[in-house]
Amino acid sequence: MSTLSFDTLKYANALKAGGVPSAQAEAEAAALSEVLEVNFEELVTKQDLAIALAPLWTELAVLKWMTGFGLAGIASILLLLLKARL
Repeated sequence: MSTLSFDTLKYANALKAGGVPSAQAEAEAAALSEVLEVNFEELVTKQDLAIALAPLWTELAVLKWMTGFGLAGIASILLLLLKARL
């Protein structure tokens, strides 16, 4: 699982520099840190996607082969029909 890096002190100091009272800035930084931590756990990672999509890629590969064989069969039938006509 990935980790999120959020600098609460830097965020609180930026709020203070913008004129937000110290207690409010620290409370906002703590609240935002908690929200990010909770919501970050639900994010899908590249590894999650790779695991979820692996069966789809397998099915697509099989479908590609089946389509190729089907087209080859149709082409051979058409060639036989053309040869019989001539």
